[in-house]
Amino acid sequence: MEMDIVLFVTAAALLFILIAIAEPVAERLRLPYSVVLAVAGAALGVAAVVVRSTMGDSLSEDLQTLLSLPIRSAVFLHVFLPTLVFQVALGLDLRRMLDDWVPILAMAVAAVLVATLFVGGALAPFSEMGLLACFLLGAIVSTTDPSAVVSIFRGLATPQRLARIVEGESLLNDAAAIALFGFFLTFVMAGVPNPTLQDAFIGLPSTIAGGVLTGWIVARLALLAMVMLAAFPLAQLSLSIAVPYGVYLLADHVLGASGVVAVVVAGMTLNWVGPGKLAPATWTNLREVWELLAHWAGALIFVLASLLIPRLMQNARLSDIFLVAVVIVAAFAARMVMLWGVLPLLSALKLSPRVERPYRIAILWGGLRGAVTLALALAVTENYRVPLDVQREVGILATGFTLFTLFAQGTTLGWVIRRLGLTRLAPLDLALSRQVIAVALQNVREEVAEAVKDHALSHDIVRAEAKVFGQRLDQAVALADEGKGIREKDRITLGLLALAGHEHDLVLEAFREQQISSGRAEQMLTDVGRLVEATRLGGRHGYRRGAIRSLGYGRFYRVAVTLHNRLRLSRPLSVMTANRFEILLNQRLILADLHAHIDGKIRRIHGRRVAEILHQVLAVRENEVEQAVEGLRLQYPGYAEEMQRRFIRRLALRIEEREYDTLLADGLIGKELHVTLRQSLAGARRRLEQRPKLDLAVQKSEMLRQMPALAGLDAGQLRMVQRRISTVYAQPGEVLIRKGDPARHVFFLASGAVEVEFAGQLQRLGRGELFGQLGILTRRPRRAQVTAITHCTLLRLDEQRFLDLLQGNETLRRAVEESTARRGLMEAAAKGKPSDQPAAVSG
Repeated sequence: MEMDIVLFVTAAALLFILIAIAEPVAERLRLPYSVVLAVAGAALGVAAVVVRSTMGDSLSEDLQTLLSLPIRSAVFLHVFLPTLVFQVALGLDLRRMLDDWVPILAMAVAAVLVATLFVGGALAPFSEMGLLACFLLGAIVSTTDPSAVVSIFRGLATPQRLARIVEGESLLNDAAAIALFGFFLTFVMAGVPNPTLQDAFIGLPSTIAGGVLTGWIVARLALLAMVMLAAFPLAQLSLSIAVPYGVYLLADHVLGASGVVAVVVAGMTLNWVGPGKLAPATWTNLREVWELLAHWAGALIFVLASLLIPRLMQNARLSDIFLVAVVIVAAFAARMVMLWGVLPLLSALKLSPRVERPYRIAILWGGLRGAVTLALALAVTENYRVPLDVQREVGILATGFTLFTLFAQGTTLGWVIRRLGLTRLAPLDLALSRQVIAVALQNVREEVAEAVKDHALSHDIVRAEAKVFGQRLDQAVALADEGKGIREKDRITLGLLALAGHEHDLVLEAFREQQISSGRAEQMLTDVGRLVEATRLGGRHGYRRGAIRSLGYGRFYRVAVTLHNRLRLSRPLSVMTANRFEILLNQRLILADLHAHIDGKIRRIHGRRVAEILHQVLAVRENEVEQAVEGLRLQYPGYAEEMQRRFIRRLALRIEEREYDTLLADGLIGKELHVTLRQSLAGARRRLEQRPKLDLAVQKSEMLRQMPALAGLDAGQLRMVQRRISTVYAQPGEVLIRKGDPARHVFFLASGAVEVEFAGQLQRLGRGELFGQLGILTRRPRRAQVTAITHCTLLRLDEQRFLDLLQGNETLRRAVEESTARRGLMEAAAKGKPSDQPAAVSG
């Protein structure tokens, strides 16, 4: 027993030494890290087979045990795969992935089905296996391996959107492929009832849905426990380690759901919700720990899977080469159907952003298979219920196909991406980089010349080094002069990109100093990323569109509004509004700091004229942010005050912490006192992390009191109106009243602005105005169309309640008359006035 432990530790140590050596070797040979690991693992596997076959019984028992490590498919599926999948889900930029969710899902789910059908159908005429066994092989080879794909794409300077699509596909298609693998495996196992078509339509969706639900619930419970352990960061990290393994075993072995789907959903849930629940330092440490675990898991999974290659290929025949070629051609055909058939169709139907041709070629060639495919093939060869001929052929064909993708595609993927120009600087960026280098070197020469004055250095050495540096500077200036013909329009675009890049840095700095919470920082970084891409595509106009989009509530705002208006479920809207408060307050501060960057850096590169334009663009954006803050302050005055107090307190804590660090550095306080002071600040900061609750119901009563038209209501009327009136939130461009519709409601504008189109004329209404009363008073269909031109909050009252209030309240009658007269509608109201309306309305 003791010797077994020693052998296990020895094997583990040797594997980690191999992992350590493989990284510099890969760098030296300019090969992907995963390919070097696969070569090393396969070489070790071949060496073990050769040693055992040649030396046989002469080997010691301990050495024989070491050469025949008991590697089983369960090791990959239960130990390494949850770690790898969970970390990828934890590290994805989910908010940016939402922009490309259609192509990601298409490549992750539909592509698995298409590849299974293509490979199985193409292989069936030539294979000794039955059709269903061919489909089983198709499911095995349809999954792209996250450890192979992610490591290669993250190691290349690929465009972010391409990396997002490929990483999302490699993560999500594992779940679909493994679920399909389990379905077809039951057909080829002897003594197991074959599932019916009904089982497929009910069983597969329920398995995936069960995994989704299990992953979400476990992640939420884990987050709740981690919040309760806020004072123990190491306990929080330890709990996060248990999440993927616990959720995998619970879903796969207890509930009969998809364990991989559960792990993916758990990781994505933690990724989405965790930054807003955990302290910034804890969240940063958690991601770093998981990156290290995933690095080890990815390396071990490649080495150990490659050790299996000789075992899986030991019964290969010459004719199997043809079958492997059939699998390769069918798999490529399936991906081409998706990339050149389905994705363009989705783009034409406006369901997906366009995926450019170079991206599609890179995705086609980047569909690497690896340890997941080998693990599934190994699971088939270990299953005693599967016929021996199926075991042999599945193992050989899956392994042969994996070897092709690793050694043919993996070794050339970087070259393909470079040939497609996806890593090459655009001519404009190249010209800019030359100018930036020239400016930077000029600054370096000035600072070095000033610094050497204070050092007793040899004048001859100083002159010699200055001459060498001067030659380098002259070359940089000459290269920069070649690009001086850059148009002003392009310089503005480049200046805006530099501005957005510095905004990204300021958000990160504010997060590190705990001025912004983790969740809001990630959302702001996502908005900046969209701003950069919009600027690259559309220049100045693209920057403006991206800036306007960042002021919106997001794609889930309408859902939250519907839940609030229809079902009275206010929490989602409350959380989104509170998040918006926090983001806008920090964004206002960051935008103010960007002006100094324009004057300090961008002006020296692009000139005074471009700098002035950038100041103007930034001023417009600042004004829009200020208007958005003011709109929220008008809607929620009490909450706005609390958020501003919270903002000031966090700022004060940050400055106080910096002062204590300075005192320690200057030797004015000791280490013990410094630790005590920092701990007191940590407690105050934890209390500030509890954001004040935004109660929309309370805010409605506040808004009612601020409406001039409702100022004369007594306490009883106010309570009645508060019960009957509903709050409506509208986005820019949303039609609130449509011409020709029956008049059933009147609206009071609490914040924002709307545009009224009546009789060919346009008129804008602002806070405190009411509209919609004319149709009710005349009892005619709507004669005007009202559209929101900003984010608006409105109070909506139904027809009968409005008429009841109108009869009993002089203030409201006067407000209706003034509003109608001010907009030139008095005559229309009088002509259509029914006989039972109050005389005050007729004017």
